[in-house]
Amino acid sequence: MTTTKASTAASVPANGEHVADEFLRRETFAGRIQSTLHRYPALSPALVLLLSVIVFGFLNERFLRPENLSLVTQQVAVVGALAVGQTLIILTAGIDLSVGSAMVLATMVMAQTAASSGLPGLPSLALGMAVGLAAGVINGFLVTRVKLPPFIVTLGTYNVFLALTLLYSHGATVRGGEMPGLLTWTGTAFSVGGVRVTVGVFLMLAMYAVTAYALRSTAWGRHVYAVGDDKEAAALAGISVSRVLMSVYVTAGATFGLAGWILVGRINAASPNAGADAHLDSITAVVIGGTSLFGGRGLVWGSLLGALIVGVFRNGLSLAGVDQLYQTLTVGILVIVAVSIDQWIRKGRA
Repeated sequence: MTTTKASTAASVPANGEHVADEFLRRETFAGRIQSTLHRYPALSPALVLLLSVIVFGFLNERFLRPENLSLVTQQVAVVGALAVGQTLIILTAGIDLSVGSAMVLATMVMAQTAASSGLPGLPSLALGMAVGLAAGVINGFLVTRVKLPPFIVTLGTYNVFLALTLLYSHGATVRGGEMPGLLTWTGTAFSVGGVRVTVGVFLMLAMYAVTAYALRSTAWGRHVYAVGDDKEAAALAGISVSRVLMSVYVTAGATFGLAGWILVGRINAASPNAGADAHLDSITAVVIGGTSLFGGRGLVWGSLLGALIVGVFRNGLSLAGVDQLYQTLTVGILVIVAVSIDQWIRKGRA
C-alpha cells in the first residue's frame, strides 16, 4: 500500500511536468500569426494591397476604371524595376542609396550618345547597360574589397553618379524624337483586358520572374539568403561571402540599366532630373513588400506588391482630393508599420 502511494506521488510531478510542457508548447494565436508571416513574407503586403484596392474602389468609382489602372501600372514600372535590384541587396543585409542616380546616369549615356553621335539604338542601349553594370561593380568592389559599409558606399556613389550625370549631359534633356525608336520602345502600349499596358511593364514583370526563379531554384539564390541571414555561418559553410555580395551588386547594376530603359519609354525623354531620388521609393517598396532590412528573409514578388501598394495609395488618395503632403505622410506611416511588423516577426522567430 505504501509503495503504491509512493509511486502515485512520484508520478504526480511527472504528470505535472508533462502538462506544463504541453502548455508551453501550445502556440498562441499571435504566435501562429508570427510563424505564418515568417513562412510567407508576401502574405501581409498582398492582404494590404487587396484591402486598399477594395477601399479606394469603394470611395471613388474612377479608381477601378481601365484607364486609371493603366496609369497605376505605368507609374509603378520604374520603381518596381529598381526594387528588383534593391531587394537583392537588402536580402544580403545591405542597402543601396545610389539606385536612382545610377539609373539616371545610364539613361543619359544611352540617350545622349545616340542623339549626339547618331549611334544606333542597340549599341546605345548596350552602352547604357554597361554603365549600370559598372555602377554595380564599383559599389560591390567598395563593399567586398575595401570593406566599407553599404550605406556609406552607396551614399557616396549616389552623389558621384549624380555629378557625373550632370557633367555628361550638361543638364540638358534629350527628347524622344531625338533618340532611336528602340530606346523609347518600352513606352509602347498594348491593350490587355481593356487596360493599356506598356512594354516597360512587361519587361519589369520579366525581371521579377527571372529573379524569383534564381532566388528560389538555384544555388546562387540559396547563398544570397544564407549570406543575408548570417555571414559568419555562411563562410563556415564554405560559401564565398565576398563573391556572393559582388554578384549581387553587379546583378543589381544590370537591373538599374534596365530600369533606365523603362524610364526613357515612360516619359518619352531622358532627363538628368528624372528619378534621381527614386532610391527612397525603391527602399519603400522593398520594406513594405516584406523583405527584412536585417537580411535573409523576403521574396522579390513582395517588392512588386510593395511598389503596387505605394502606387495604389498615391493614386487613390489623389483621386480622393488628398493633398500631396498627406500622401507622402501616408507612405511614411506605411514604412514605419512595415518595419515594426518585421521586428515583431523576427522577435517571434527568436
